[in-house]
Amino acid sequence: MAKILSQDEIDALLTTVSSGDVDAESGAIDDEKLRSVVAYDFKHPNRVSKDQIRTLENMHDNFAGHFGSSLSTILRSIADVDLVSVDQITYSEFIMSLVSPSCTYTWVAPPLDGICLVDFNPTLTFAIIDRMFGGHGKILETERELTRIERSVMENLASRLYRQLEKSWMHLVEISIEQKSYENNPQFIQIVPPGETVVVISFQVKLFQSTGLLTICYPYVSLEPIITKLSAQNWIDATKRKSEEEERAVNVHNVKRVKANVAAVLLNSRIKMHEFLNLKVGDVVPSEMKIDQPIEIAVNRRKKFTARPGLSGKKRACQVIEVHDMIAEEMKND
Repeated sequence: MAKILSQDEIDALLTTVSSGDVDAESGAIDDEKLRSVVAYDFKHPNRVSKDQIRTLENMHDNFAGHFGSSLSTILRSIADVDLVSVDQITYSEFIMSLVSPSCTYTWVAPPLDGICLVDFNPTLTFAIIDRMFGGHGKILETERELTRIERSVMENLASRLYRQLEKSWMHLVEISIEQKSYENNPQFIQIVPPGETVVVISFQVKLFQSTGLLTICYPYVSLEPIITKLSAQNWIDATKRKSEEEERAVNVHNVKRVKANVAAVLLNSRIKMHEFLNLKVGDVVPSEMKIDQPIEIAVNRRKKFTARPGLSGKKRACQVIEVHDMIAEEMKND
């Protein structure tokens, strides 16, 4: 039964609180409770769980490594691509963070719904263009739009980015990316309503002395059809399955190149040594094997198949009727 405090006890308690003389242990507990409280924004709720965010981090960290290698090949110099962050914010906040004029592409990737977006920061864009045209990757004038030739160079780079992105998604779902449009003013790009949640993935690209940002934006409506697949367990299982398939393909390829002697054993017969030494062309060796009895097919002198002898056109041939179970035979012999 709960204890009812008297008026004197209530006055003493209020006096203790007002004077600040609180027990250290209870204060520590209160501090711990306060630290465990996390503010929740009901206006902008998180629609992607931490586990799903972690899967996107692993996927795009893998993409960063492959795209960095591809970028180094194109620019003929060392280019480092590092994953910076994976955040979920509103689309209006994302658009406000972009610089204008910019180099921004929109694209679709069935079976993902909606339109996604990739943005090259002007610092990164002009450093790449300078390097592609024979420079040292220095920062050029950034307060201008791209020319037609520069746009052609960046579109070629964007197409390589799409291919690497498709490979990174392949572990979870096979996507096919198709570019929709190019825009130099992000304010004119309206792929979702301003208040819609988007997942923004930021990369830092280091090229010579310049550093720029590469940003990929996935609207939540695009990820919604496959959101259940964005889990750490699915990522691990898909990666393991892909690794096993690749190993099997390598093994099959290696086995196909192995040379082996295949022989059809028509009969086995025992004769005396002096009879064997006196054999001549035209002699008949009797056998206990019947004419309709299956024969053995040996690969490198080991029985592998059971077959029936016959003809294929004008050539002698054997029809395989059974695969020899070596494991069962070994167990029988043991």
